[in-house]
Amino acid sequence: MNYHLDPHGEMILQQFREQLPILQRLDELAYNHLCKTLKEQGLYVTSIEHRVKKEDSLAGKLIRKGHKYADISNLTDLVGIRVITFYTVDVDKVAAIVESAFDIDWKESVDKRKNHELHSFGYNSLHYICSLPKRVVNDPAMPELNTIRFELQMRTALQHVWSTIEHDTGYKGEVKMPREYVRQFSRLAGMLELIDDEFSRIRSTLTEYRRRVKSLVESGKLDDVELDSESFVSFLKLHPFDPLNKRIAAVNQAEIYPASLDKFISVFEKFDFTTLGDVDRFIANNSDDAYQLALSQLALTDLDILSENVGLLNLCIVHALKEGGKPALQQVYETLYGKSPVTEEMTRITYEQCQSLAFMKE
Repeated sequence: MNYHLDPHGEMILQQFREQLPILQRLDELAYNHLCKTLKEQGLYVTSIEHRVKKEDSLAGKLIRKGHKYADISNLTDLVGIRVITFYTVDVDKVAAIVESAFDIDWKESVDKRKNHELHSFGYNSLHYICSLPKRVVNDPAMPELNTIRFELQMRTALQHVWSTIEHDTGYKGEVKMPREYVRQFSRLAGMLELIDDEFSRIRSTLTEYRRRVKSLVESGKLDDVELDSESFVSFLKLHPFDPLNKRIAAVNQAEIYPASLDKFISVFEKFDFTTLGDVDRFIANNSDDAYQLALSQLALTDLDILSENVGLLNLCIVHALKEGGKPALQQVYETLYGKSPVTEEMTRITYEQCQSLAFMKE
């Protein structure tokens, strides 16, 4: 294809054609090595894109500014990799891993995040110019694999989306946009940058909260821990329902199979529990009666497999009947299983079964 390049541009384009098999091999090796290294370090990223520059794209670049390049070796973006992360803090984590995985040309690398212009949000990537070290690949048949440089960009998902939108709308094109549209883009860019930072801040806050909850739970300061899904998960790691489950399973020498207890958070809310201390006292105050209830239900059966929620369910039944009678019991069933004729029948049967138990006569 004739791109109408000058002789110098044609020379570089011909060099590109000759190097293309090497560039394709470099792209494959660099991408695979990066994926492997990120996985080994346990860092999850949103996506990793990679490509070898298309010939027509290179030709366009040479038409615009081919005079800047003495030869093909001066072009550092013929192979490109882009790592997309969810959070801004993860960009720095990826950068640290990249620095250990590849040789970095620091003079050519640039941190565009230091550009604080409002309209630059989508281009606030961290750009490293890299090469493959010989410890990664040492192929005498292709020594260029260690000398050809490639570009590795790191940015957040929001920055990536913004950059794509800018490109799609032509905001960064050759045609100058009216000031009113530039202002709108700038406002949106500022908002997105704030959102990007806030997502990272929220994640850091939640991480610190989880650490604090775990520490309080492990130290037994349960009244200092607000009851929510996060704290309940930490509480479950203490296996608080295991003693009761084992007592119940022993009735028929049954096995306990795993089950999620998350849905009981909604029941605790109906009980007006606000801390893990409330849950802990709920277990202590009702375990013996919950066992007696299970004993009355299982004694005449041969059930040898029980759900892990058996103890907690019986605790809830007992507590509901003590505190609010039959209406409270029905509320427990409706919270767990939904309002229906089935839950009404379950309430009736359970209420009748419990009439002969000691805690109902107190």
